[in-house]
Amino acid sequence: MLRVEQLSVNMGEFSLQSIDLQVGREDYFVVLGVSGAGKSLLLETIAGIVKPSGGHIYLNEEDITRKKIQSRGVGLLYQDHALFPHLTVVENIAYPLKGRYPAKRDAVKAVRDLAEQMSIQHLLHRKPGTLSGGEQQRVALARTLAMNPSVLLLDEPLASLDVQMKKDLRKLLRKINQDGMTILHVTHDYEEAITLGHKVAVLNEGKIIQTGSIADVFQHPRHAFTASFIGIKNFYSARFLPPDPNALPGLSCAQISPEISFFLQEQVPDGDGFIILEAEDITLSHTRPDSSARNNFKGTILEISPGIKGFEVTADIGIPVHAIITRHALDDLQLREGKDVWVSFKASALRFIAG
Repeated sequence: MLRVEQLSVNMGEFSLQSIDLQVGREDYFVVLGVSGAGKSLLLETIAGIVKPSGGHIYLNEEDITRKKIQSRGVGLLYQDHALFPHLTVVENIAYPLKGRYPAKRDAVKAVRDLAEQMSIQHLLHRKPGTLSGGEQQRVALARTLAMNPSVLLLDEPLASLDVQMKKDLRKLLRKINQDGMTILHVTHDYEEAITLGHKVAVLNEGKIIQTGSIADVFQHPRHAFTASFIGIKNFYSARFLPPDPNALPGLSCAQISPEISFFLQEQVPDGDGFIILEAEDITLSHTRPDSSARNNFKGTILEISPGIKGFEVTADIGIPVHAIITRHALDDLQLREGKDVWVSFKASALRFIAG
């Protein structure tokens, strides 16, 4: 669908170096990196705003490396919306449609359909300056989609939004992707990668250092930067079940698999989402602990490896769980691969991310 081969861009002191990416049809592909890694430059080069010094860009097997911006079949959405402040919402959305529809009624219908898809039909006659950040981003998204792109390029689209707006826009982006739109999304936020991406590439100092599925990259980082940047391996998709106020007052239940459920202290609405657990918040012991921890599982040690903060112990409790312990704890417990162990963590240690 979208293929980038050995793409290089020379910007003086900074450069993109031999970038290879392959985004399949209807993929949601996330490029993850810190500020200054080259994420926006990559999107601008794919969009045709910046000319590469080497390599090729293919869209649907056509080489678009030297094609004009308007002929590429891609739509680029910036973090800052870039709406025309003097035009109304309807005029902003309709801007890319000029000359596309001979009949005015067809253009009007196209705008209204996009506005309905973005849930902004009630805002059509407002100016951008009167809208919230989330509303402006929806208008900018509708205007980009009006170009009917084959692939949607998103540059930190959630960065300036509050928590509720992020949740709403994540849901909208997921729906757009499920409806068949191929998306390449760049961000510095690993939560966006977890909740949206099918695949992820990690970009550091102008180079792609790892690419793969979300689980592969997050749970098996192959580069020191990836490990330190992401810093989290215990993330799980979950179905949140109605709490039982009699059995578990004040707790929510997250079903990770048919056999495994976690209890968390947050009050979480029913439905799907994600759970994050820091490795340092996990306790290992020989026997079931007599403590206030609500989550206790018997498991088997799969692997022990040294790390920056101590030793990383991976245990199988029906799903893999990664704990960080000290050398003293490792020696005191006499842990080894294949040994049974109790894995415990408090309900307050779990963090919920909306799906």
